[in-house]
Amino acid sequence: MSTYEDRLKALRAQLVLDRLDGFVVPLTDEHMSEYVGAYAQRLAWLTGFQGSAGSAVVLPEQAAIFTDGRYTLQVREQVDGEHWAYESVPQTSIADWLGIHAPQGGRIGYDPWLHTSAWVKAASAALAKKGATLVAVDTNPIDAVWPDRPAPSAARLVVHEDRFAGRSAADKRQAIADWLVETGADAAVLSALDSIAWAFNIRGKDVDRTPVALAYAIIHADATADLYVAPEKMDDAVAQHLGNAVRVSDGVNFAAALQDFAGKTVVADPERAVAAIFDALEQGGATVLPLRDPAVLPKAIKNDVEIAGHKAAQARDGAALSRFLHWVSVEAPKGGLTEMSAADRLEAFRKDTGLLEDLSFDTISGAGPNGAVVHYRVEDKTNRPIETGTLYLVDSGGQYRDGTTDVTRTLAIGTPTREMQERFTLVLKGHVALARAVFPAGTRGGQLDVLARQYLWAQGLDYAHGTGHGVGSFLSVHEGPQRIATFGGGDEPLQAGMILSNEPGYYKTGAYGIRIENLVLVEERAVPGAEKPMLGFATLTFAPIDRALIATDMLSAEEQTWIDSYHAQVLDVVGPQLEGDALAWLKAACAPLTAG
Repeated sequence: MSTYEDRLKALRAQLVLDRLDGFVVPLTDEHMSEYVGAYAQRLAWLTGFQGSAGSAVVLPEQAAIFTDGRYTLQVREQVDGEHWAYESVPQTSIADWLGIHAPQGGRIGYDPWLHTSAWVKAASAALAKKGATLVAVDTNPIDAVWPDRPAPSAARLVVHEDRFAGRSAADKRQAIADWLVETGADAAVLSALDSIAWAFNIRGKDVDRTPVALAYAIIHADATADLYVAPEKMDDAVAQHLGNAVRVSDGVNFAAALQDFAGKTVVADPERAVAAIFDALEQGGATVLPLRDPAVLPKAIKNDVEIAGHKAAQARDGAALSRFLHWVSVEAPKGGLTEMSAADRLEAFRKDTGLLEDLSFDTISGAGPNGAVVHYRVEDKTNRPIETGTLYLVDSGGQYRDGTTDVTRTLAIGTPTREMQERFTLVLKGHVALARAVFPAGTRGGQLDVLARQYLWAQGLDYAHGTGHGVGSFLSVHEGPQRIATFGGGDEPLQAGMILSNEPGYYKTGAYGIRIENLVLVEERAVPGAEKPMLGFATLTFAPIDRALIATDMLSAEEQTWIDSYHAQVLDVVGPQLEGDALAWLKAACAPLTAG
C-alpha cells in the first residue's frame, strides 16, 4: 500500500470480493463531521487529498473525486489525474455522476453510517435510471484494505465549566425536553459531536483542532438522557458532572438502543444524523420526525458569558497575532522565512499566552502562488520561502477555553504592485461594506453576501467560497446553521448573539491570494425611525490590516473612517498587551490612513 495507485487497486479487488461494482467514499465520519479523527480519514488514505471537504466514487474502470471551488487547485496538486477524474460541486453531484457512469444493472456500495437519508434517496433514484442499485454495506471495504488504520481516539472527556458555558447542562437539556413535549416527541437523537458537547457541557480531544468527543446521545422528554461513549473516556469528575439524570452506556450499544423506541416518536436531524440512524429507528417501530437537532440554534446564539469569553479570547489572540505580524515585518526583509517557519512561530506566539488549548484549524500559511490555494496546507514538498515582492496570506486561529478564534491577514512582503493594492482594496471595500451593514431582523446571510462581492464584481472578479461561516464557543471553527453565502447555505435568519466570519477574498492563480477575515457578532441596532427591529455587526477580531496594501484613492470617506476607527480600536484592545518595539510597530500600523 505504498502508493495511492496500490490503494485504489486494493479497493477494487475488495469490491470484487464484496460483489460490488462501485463504492462511494465521503470525507466524514459517523457524526457527519466536517473535521474527522484519523480513523475516519478514508478519502485522504485512498486518494492523497488533504482538504476538509470532498468525496470520491470508485468504479471498476473509472474513479472520480468531487470537491468545491475552495479546492480546485489543491485537489489537482494532491490527487493523481491519471487515476482520478476531477469533478466540481455543486455543478456536478455524485448522484448525477453515478447516473451517467455507473454500469448498467450494477451494485454500488455505500456505508450507511457515512451518508444522510436524503443522499441515499437521491443516489438511489439516479442509479435506478441505469437499472443499478445502491447497496448498504455492513463493513466499509476501505477498512478491510487499510492495514494500519488508526483506532478511534481513547482520550478522556473533559468538563466544560459553567463559568465558560454560561448555562448549566441540566438547564440546556431541560429546554430540549420542553421542546420535545411541545413537539409531541418522546426523545431526540443527537449525533453531531458539537451538539453533544454543547448539550452536556463536555469537551474532548478526539478530533484535531476541534474539542469534541466521539459519542452519541438521546435526550428524553422527561429531561433525562442517555450518553453513549467508550467506557475508557469516562472518569469520576465527568460522571459527577453529568449527574444521575444522565445514563452512560458503552458507545457500541447505541445502534441497538435505537431499536427500542417501538410506538414512540423520535426526532432525528436529516442533515446531521446518518441514514443508519433513521434505518434503525424505523426498523424498531419508531415514528421518526425529521427535524433539526434541537441543540443547533441555541448553540449558535451565544449567551452573555460566551460573548464575554469570546471577546477575551479575541483580545488575547489579537495580541499574539500582532506580535507575529511585527515579527514578520522584522524578519522577512532578512530572508530565510518560509511558510512552515512562519506558521510555527505564529503558533508559538499563541502558546505564549499560556491559555491555548489547540489551534482551531491547521494554519493556512501561503506565500506567493500558494496563497491562491484557498484552503492551502503547507507541507514539506510545498513549503515556499516568503520572498520580497510577494504577498503572504496567513489564515489561523486558536482554541481557548473561553472562545474560538479565526482570522486572516494578507501581508505585502516588500513593496506591492499597484495591481496587488487595487485588488486588496477591492476586497477591503467589500469587507468594510459587510462590517457596516444594518439590516432588519429576519435577514438571511445569503441576502448579505453580495455586499462583500460588489466591488470585485464591478471589475469582473470574484471568489469561489462563502463570505462568512458561524463559529462556536470553544467548539467547531465552522459552526452552523448561520452562513453568509449565496451557495451551500445562507438561508438561516441571522439573530443577535450569532458569531460569523467576514472574509471576502481574491485569488490570482499562480501569483497570489488575498483574504481579509475578522469575526463579527450579530447585535441589535437602534435605528431612529425604524419600523422593525434592526441588526448589525460588531467586529470582534483586532489586528492591523496591512496599510501598505491599501490604495487610499479607491476609498470613500466613510470607508476610510471605518478603517481608521477600526485601527484605533485595535490599538485600544491590543496596545496594552504589547511593549517595546512591538508596541511602537503597532502604533505605526494603526495610524490613520491620512498619516501616510
